[in-house]
Amino acid sequence: MTHPTVTVRSLLAVGALALSLTALIALTALCPAQYALLARPIPVAERFAVTEWRLPATSPPFAAILFVPATWLPVATLKAVVVAGNVLLLALLVRLSWRFAGGRPAGGRPAPVVLVVLCVALALWLEPVFRTVLQGEISLALTCLVLWDLTRPDHALGKGFALGIAAGVELTPALFIAYLLLTGRPGGVRAGLTALASLIGTMLLGALVLPRASLDFWTLRVFETGGPGAGWSADNQSLQGLFARALHTPEPGVGWALACVGVTFAGLWLARRAVLRAGHETWGVLAVALTALLVSPVSWSHQWVWCVPLLAVLLAEGRWRTASAVALVFAARTLRLVPREGGAELQLPWWQQMLASPYPLLALTVLAVLAYAAYRHRHRHRTITRQPATALRLPPLPPLPAQLPASNSSASTMR
Repeated sequence: MTHPTVTVRSLLAVGALALSLTALIALTALCPAQYALLARPIPVAERFAVTEWRLPATSPPFAAILFVPATWLPVATLKAVVVAGNVLLLALLVRLSWRFAGGRPAGGRPAPVVLVVLCVALALWLEPVFRTVLQGEISLALTCLVLWDLTRPDHALGKGFALGIAAGVELTPALFIAYLLLTGRPGGVRAGLTALASLIGTMLLGALVLPRASLDFWTLRVFETGGPGAGWSADNQSLQGLFARALHTPEPGVGWALACVGVTFAGLWLARRAVLRAGHETWGVLAVALTALLVSPVSWSHQWVWCVPLLAVLLAEGRWRTASAVALVFAARTLRLVPREGGAELQLPWWQQMLASPYPLLALTVLAVLAYAAYRHRHRHRTITRQPATALRLPPLPPLPAQLPASNSSASTMR
C-alpha cells in the first residue's frame, strides 16, 4: 500500500490556501464598512424581502423548499457551513473546469490536487467568487451542477437532470436547455428533453408544496424585468444594467429589449456553430453561459463565477496574455470604485461607464471574437472547397495507348 508523499509543492499550495483564507477573514473583520450593505434595508416590496435585513429574493418557489434545512442551524453555524461549503464548491468547480477545458470524459485524468489547491487560493480573490463566499450565495453550487452535467458523455444516464434542477432554482441556466436542443445531436437533444422534464418537475413540486406562491411567481413575477432592488446599480452586470447606466435612466426601455433578443439569437447561433462546425464544445458552452448572464434582467456580480471555466479554457489553449487580462478584469473590482450613493450610477460620465460595467463589456467582446472566428472559419472552408473543383480542370487528359489490346482490336474488326 502506497501513501501520498508530502512535497514542497503541496506544502506551498496548502500554505497559499491558508494564507488566502486568513486574509479573507481578516479583511472581513477589519473592513466592516465594506459589508454594511448586507445589513442596510433595501427599498423593495415586502413580498420580495427575506431575512431580518430584508434582502431581496425572487427565485422560484422550488428554491425555498430546498433552503428550508438552512433554518434548522444557528446563524453563526450556518455562516461557517456556508463559507466552508463554498470553498469546497470552488475546489470542485476548479476540477470540473480542468476537465471541461481539456475535453476529457468523466473518467479522464483529474486535476492534480496541488494545482486545485493553488487555483482555489487564487480564485478566491476574483470578485464574483469573493462575493459568493462573502454573501453566502449559491452561484458556485449552480455552476457546478450545470458544468458537471454538461461535461458528462452524451450517453450518460440521466444527463440533463442536474441542469433542470439548477434551472428550477434559478432561471438563468434554462438557456442551456435551448442550447442542447439546438445542437441537433441525438445525445444533446435527449439531454435537453431530460433537463426540460426535470425543470417542469421542479415547477410541479413547487406548486404542490407552495401553491399560492407558485401561482404568483409563474403567472406574474417571472415576467417582471425590473426585479428586486435597483436594476441600474453597478451590482447588476447584465445588459439591462449597462443600458440603464449608459442612458442615465432606470428604465432602458425598448432598446434594451431589442438588444437582449439580438444577443440571445446571436449567442445561441455562435454556440451551435462552435459545436457543429468547429467542434469547439467548450466555447459553445461558454457562449451560452455569457449570453444567459447578459440577457437576464438582473445578473448580480456574484453570478459571474463562470469566469473560472473561462479562465481554465484560455489557459488550456495557451492564451496566457488573454487569461491574465480576463483575470485582471474580474479581480480589479472597478464596479466598486464608481460613485454609488443616491443614484449616482445613473449620472456617471462616459469614461466611468467601462468601470461600472466590466463584465457585460467583456462578455460582448468574447461573443464578438467568437463571431469573427466563425466568419474566418467559414471563409477558409469556402476557399478549401473551391480548390478541388479548380484542380480538376488543370491536368490534361491521359494520352491514348499506342496499340489497343487484342480483344478490343478483334471486336473492332468484327464490327
